[in-house]
Amino acid sequence: MRLSRWVLLWLLIIGVLVAIEIGVVTGRLDPIGSFLVFILALMVVSVLSIIGAVFVGMFVSHRILSTKGFTPFEQEMLRMRQDVRELSERLGEIAARLGLAPGDRNKPP
Repeated sequence: MRLSRWVLLWLLIIGVLVAIEIGVVTGRLDPIGSFLVFILALMVVSVLSIIGAVFVGMFVSHRILSTKGFTPFEQEMLRMRQDVRELSERLGEIAARLGLAPGDRNKPP
């Protein structure tokens, strides 16, 4: 499996953030002493959270606003199917009145 440059970039960013977090938790990296590293990590996390929120919002709004019923084309096809069914029934009734069996449509009365 080949990883693209973007995947490697994101993995590098996440790896750096995890390393910073481990350094802060273990006490090896003092966030007050290395203020620039802390601000940089905070900015990256903020950007990633905004991007994630936008994608989650798009997904949720698409699910909420997507149509649950048939499209207008599908509704028209269903109406046309019903019309064809009604016409077929009426044709069957007419054939029965004329004394023709449903399969005998081509034969003269």
